[in-house]
Amino acid sequence: MAIIAISRQVAALGDEISASLAQKTGYRFINRQEIEKRIVDLGFPEDKLKKYDEKKPGFFASLVKDRDEYLNYLQTAVLEAAEEGNCILIGRGAYFILQGLPNLISLRFIASDDIRLERLMKEFNWNEKQALQRITESDNNRKGFHKSFFNSEINDPSHYLMVMNTGAFDVESASNAISSLIDSIMTPEKEAQGKKKIQELLKCQHLVNKLVFDYKLNIEFLRAVISDNSLILQGVADSTVLVERAIRIAASELPEYTVTSSISVVQDYKNRL
Repeated sequence: MAIIAISRQVAALGDEISASLAQKTGYRFINRQEIEKRIVDLGFPEDKLKKYDEKKPGFFASLVKDRDEYLNYLQTAVLEAAEEGNCILIGRGAYFILQGLPNLISLRFIASDDIRLERLMKEFNWNEKQALQRITESDNNRKGFHKSFFNSEINDPSHYLMVMNTGAFDVESASNAISSLIDSIMTPEKEAQGKKKIQELLKCQHLVNKLVFDYKLNIEFLRAVISDNSLILQGVADSTVLVERAIRIAASELPEYTVTSSISVVQDYKNRL
């Protein structure tokens, strides 16, 4: 059960290579449309999706609770897809959400601006100005999305197992190379460890969703982390009463863990935003 997380520049053949790789490996290719559908099916309003989906939120959009709700739904959608195993996820910061998984293969596809311009002009019958505008807009949006939601630099090669320049590969040769990479590094031990880790991450995400959406606890940046037999809550709250309630609920929902808190309590936190 390998999980492939793809990051790509526009016109770097990310979708085409992912589709070809899915055919060769038998993995499910979970494209943009399916991720969007999963997010909406989980409960995020479809009419608000365009404000956040793979772009940096505008000033006002970044201040409202919809922003944090989108992130929780996105992380849930990615983790639930990963739990199903043998899948290829493209975009939406999947490489960051799944970082640390022993069975994760994170890849980034890039190409020179000249090659990307040529591809866009040919595909859409655009002139050079139109193609350049699309490249600039897409690169800025994806960079802003990762910085805003994950405080991550999308162009940092250290995030990925491999960065592939698709100016030097066609779709077939690229998917062949990645298929060979999967076969060479994936082991039953990594798959078993990855499956266990994904289950822990999902437990944490489902707990966060319950605290935020069901119990309406107003804790900013809420996260849950499992370490051995302990579960640690993280975030920012404006009262110790709120933190204590979160601990009690978490202990009730996941009694197999010892629940502790590293939630920061900041009085009048909301007024400081």
